[in-house]
Amino acid sequence: MKTSDKIKYLSTTALSKELKMNVKEVFQILLKDGLIKRVENNWVLTEKGEKTGGTLKKHPKVGEYIAWNENIKENEIFTTTNNEVLLNATALSNHFGVSKLKMNPILSELGFIQKAIKGWTVTKLGLSIGGKQLEYDRTGVPYVNWPESILHNKRLVETMNELQGNEPEENKAADTDNSLGFRDKFEAKHRSADGHYVRSRAEMLIDNWLYMSEIVHAYERKLPVEEDVYTDFYLPVGKVYIEYWGLENDPKYAARKQEKLKIYEKYGFNLIELQDADIQNLDDILPKKLLKFGIQAY
Repeated sequence: MKTSDKIKYLSTTALSKELKMNVKEVFQILLKDGLIKRVENNWVLTEKGEKTGGTLKKHPKVGEYIAWNENIKENEIFTTTNNEVLLNATALSNHFGVSKLKMNPILSELGFIQKAIKGWTVTKLGLSIGGKQLEYDRTGVPYVNWPESILHNKRLVETMNELQGNEPEENKAADTDNSLGFRDKFEAKHRSADGHYVRSRAEMLIDNWLYMSEIVHAYERKLPVEEDVYTDFYLPVGKVYIEYWGLENDPKYAARKQEKLKIYEKYGFNLIELQDADIQNLDDILPKKLLKFGIQAY
């Protein structure tokens, strides 16, 4: 008997049973590691898959299918993933007590995922907190699952408390950008057209411009990161942040600005910067800057 005849091959379904895993999960692991790929709604074995022990078999009823050398069960792609618990959007919605239809839009507003033509895809920020990009095996529609640690993500928990009207716990530590002291020094007393109270005439003009352009925006929204940093304006459409730098001659303010810029760069956020000279020319300047991020002002 040839040595090759002694090799036992398992279909992906049989492999999942041996691993005691959901067959969809096994397909996703094989896909993520590049052992298979999807072509016109069919799973196709890749060159890497062949080198890892995959082969094509034929069955008189189901036709051609991918089979795996049984030794693949010991591959680290399964041994390192087997004990990891991942949560889908429904599990998150159950935990936080919100409609499952709202959960993905909330994660999107935070910048953890983004809407695809169909389904959802994980962002760079989402990957940094453990998001796993997956897709449904029959349709190929993408979706994202999360490690259990997301249940304690600081920004997600704060957002859920805000949406549900719960009183947030006071953060007694100083913000990374010293924004608490900045807020004490510059009171929000300028009322913009949409009712926002902002801290300077320049911010009021920016807020008014966004409101009159019918662009949904938040004022002083916390960045969805562990660092306690606030942005001047946040536009959910396009996930764009706007910073107005107005006190360039103040050394403390200049240092605060550099710290914020480092954080924007660290997480790859979409940032628009405005200076004093831009404020009187917002009609010319902002539409061009917004268009770079796919937002049409008029």
